[in-house]
Amino acid sequence: MFYYVSFLRPPPSQALPSSTVNIVPQIANDLRTELFGDSLDIFYSWYPAGETDENSIDTAKPVRLTTWKHTNAYKEINVPLPPGVRDGQSWRLILSSEPQHISINFHDARGAEPKFGKTPFAVISMPINFTKNATKNSKKQEKIERRYSFIAPRLQNSENSRVKLTLKIIEQTSFDLDKKIWDSGIGLSSWLVSLAGNVDSSVQESDSAVAQLRRALFSPAARNIIELGAGTGIVALTLGALRSVLVADEGEPDDGCLITTDLPSAMPLLKQNISLNSHNLTRQTACPRPEILDWDADIPPYTQALRGKLDAIIMADVTYNTASFPALIRTLSRLIKLNSIDRPPMILLGYKERDVAERTLWTMATEIGVHFELAGERPGAGGAPVEVWIGQIGRPAKGMVYS
Repeated sequence: MFYYVSFLRPPPSQALPSSTVNIVPQIANDLRTELFGDSLDIFYSWYPAGETDENSIDTAKPVRLTTWKHTNAYKEINVPLPPGVRDGQSWRLILSSEPQHISINFHDARGAEPKFGKTPFAVISMPINFTKNATKNSKKQEKIERRYSFIAPRLQNSENSRVKLTLKIIEQTSFDLDKKIWDSGIGLSSWLVSLAGNVDSSVQESDSAVAQLRRALFSPAARNIIELGAGTGIVALTLGALRSVLVADEGEPDDGCLITTDLPSAMPLLKQNISLNSHNLTRQTACPRPEILDWDADIPPYTQALRGKLDAIIMADVTYNTASFPALIRTLSRLIKLNSIDRPPMILLGYKERDVAERTLWTMATEIGVHFELAGERPGAGGAPVEVWIGQIGRPAKGMVYS
């Protein structure tokens, strides 16, 4: 389980350069159904909206703003203006629980005592335009941004063995479920970074489910991958950025694709996030391609291009509505049948338990020949961890299996 610093009341789109910016900060879980239980200092800093140096956001000097407590969870806070702000300038407001951490570092999940997700994740506002023409009724912002950083390994024949990457993910401040980050998307993305970094040849060449999945996702050969329930696109963008680096020395594969799917309502934000991170997606076949896929309908015609060559199906947080399970299973079955029985795709699932009834998905999956194996976890700040499951067709999994 992870906690997030957010704006219960977002900052305005415009503000006077001679006043303060009023907000209501919040620290809660991904769905805002559980407030952070302890007291915790919240820091603020300002970042010029036109700044192009990606590293400068992490060098902003945070100042303590308030101490978060349950007793002041809905208290309005006046944020001092950026130093030297002038009429016509635009700035972005950053709130964090750790003054030295603005970006969310996926590599903090490594080691015997991983730090990843132990403290609430920082938030960045959209640009606030400071103008003398601003009014008290200026429209509140409807989007926020979070940044994620990680190191991607390159192949051994590369001069630079590691590349630092940063993802920018926009969310909406509304409660629309497909327009915000969920725990499993972050946890699965962090696990993918660790999987890509595991370059031990003995692991890569083994017959384990993890090794097979790594080959399915990160082989320099052409790969065809489809994501279900993409939401903001964080998982596909992480995977695409990793593939762009890992295959950089091998030339562009002749074919292959990374298709990221959701309902029509998710498309505008999904496309925005793909465009915002195009600098990380240097390989055409690693750039996520947004497409509509409704589990209640037949699989769309574009999926026929995957026939006989679908390598992997990836999903995160697709289990929150148990009523959708029959439709999800039908969609999985139809995608699996695009391949022959001797070349089934691998399946990767990021999951956080919200209701024990969600576990029935594993039983239903066995009815179409899919067996899941628990491959890893991201515990975060306590509570239910993000679980990472690998599904294989027609092969009973080792270890923890629901069947």
